[in-house]
Amino acid sequence: MKIAMGCDPNAEEYKKEMMQYVIELGHEVTDFGSKDVIYAHVAQDVAEKVASKKYDRGILFCGTGIGVMLAANKVKGAYAANVQNVYSAKRACLSNNCNIITLGSQVTGNMLAKELIKAYLECTYVENERSGKKVRAYVEYEAEQFK
Repeated sequence: MKIAMGCDPNAEEYKKEMMQYVIELGHEVTDFGSKDVIYAHVAQDVAEKVASKKYDRGILFCGTGIGVMLAANKVKGAYAANVQNVYSAKRACLSNNCNIITLGSQVTGNMLAKELIKAYLECTYVENERSGKKVRAYVEYEAEQFK
């Protein structure tokens, strides 16, 4: 898969380690930075590229993962989840069709982050009766709001 990754300046070293890990997993990675202290800029850049399908998935980092999640979710077609355990990393994809995950470099240890990333990237969303109608509901709402 083609993976877009970005962060705020505080998470730069963390992101570099995670990028190398994702490459080792066999994925193609593009680094979107960031030296920009306004993390919303890099988060929205990654989200736009993922939403437009130029990249298969995105992974964003800041101190908690919350700020970049909020910024990414402002982009139509971007569905970002802040993940903190393996189950939520899997369900972000399997139940919610999230195309971006976010992680906090100040709250998630490096080994756990790698497990979360691996769990997320190993999953593929398959629309089904249970999750499909839930995902469709927020996609349809978004389409109505962003006319």
